Amino acid sequence: MSQDLFDNRMQRLREGLAESGFDAAAIVPGANLYYLSGVNLHLMERPTMLLVFADGSMRAVIPELERAKWLAAMPGADTHFWQDSDGFDAAFAAAGADMDRIRIGVEGQRMRVFEYEALKRGFPKAELGDAEACIAGIRLCKDAAEIRCMETAIGISERALASVTGRITAGMSEARIQAMLKNAMLDEGAEGFAFEPIVLAGENSANPHGSASDTCKLSRGQGLLFDFGASFGGYHADITRTFFCETVSEMNRDMYDTVLQANRHGRAVSAPGVTAHEIDESVTGVMRESPFAEFILHRTGHGLGLYVHEEPQVMMGNSYAMREGVVITIEPGLYRPGEVGIRIEDDVVITAASSRSLTSFDRELTLIG
Repeated sequence: MSQDLFDNRMQRLREGLAESGFDAAAIVPGANLYYLSGVNLHLMERPTMLLVFADGSMRAVIPELERAKWLAAMPGADTHFWQDSDGFDAAFAAAGADMDRIRIGVEGQRMRVFEYEALKRGFPKAELGDAEACIAGIRLCKDAAEIRCMETAIGISERALASVTGRITAGMSEARIQAMLKNAMLDEGAEGFAFEPIVLAGENSANPHGSASDTCKLSRGQGLLFDFGASFGGYHADITRTFFCETVSEMNRDMYDTVLQANRHGRAVSAPGVTAHEIDESVTGVMRESPFAEFILHRTGHGLGLYVHEEPQVMMGNSYAMREGVVITIEPGLYRPGEVGIRIEDDVVITAASSRSLTSFDRELTLIG
């Protein structure tokens, strides 16, 4: 990470802390720590924490075994290292020894109880509060380098899907197809998987987050749903496409067309200033006005970046207004129990004037096998 980029990200965090009434942010390993420091540390049984103060100073509590990696990336932090044999309480106490009554914001969706308690013991006069929105908020708008990483991950994913769908035949199990997809992503240059790929056939596809099975095999006329994504440079793709094996019924074709219309509408209405509520209301409205309204199960989408699911949540009740650089998913779906699930998901970046789909894989109804 360049010094300019590091300084810019830290400055935005400090400004967010000041606006939110916090004196410091306590950050544990994960997307926020990686984004701010460029250091990729594991969230493990050893508490690891960076404290960034509104005045620009930094303190850290780091396990001794991470000393070399940490000092290479963060020489400016006042770091307190601790050995397994000594425990971590003394390091936290040293970090908070001269701290008076300050307000520390923690990652409410990331920090675990034992880390929270260690922080309380080390900073006994501090008031701790949830600063998840403030801390994660600095990652909302992606820069050009982040977008390039996501485009690379998406390109890998789409090429892999194209290679796999051309080899699928009736009788293949979900698990076999899933293995083919994972291997194809690795062959195309994936550094990992955004999540365990979801490959669901027939009635299993009506479960939005089902798991691939060795025993469930694709049959003629059934739907086949893929929800998957490669990872590259720490960033993720998240794509869903639904196919049909050899033939498709008129009802399933009509359901597919409804989901496709909702997907198109979502991509069209996404723009700066439009709220997450408005996007979800608009997309869901297309399906609600169709004959398949009873098969709606979930919101329109979510933010995408260093985490597969991050802010903003594209759902009713969320008043967040889109800004340039925000990346969201548009993933309407319909799920008819015991029969089929149909979802079409694209990754969309908000631009200065409108939006642009980072995904380009064909969305039209396609038969395979």
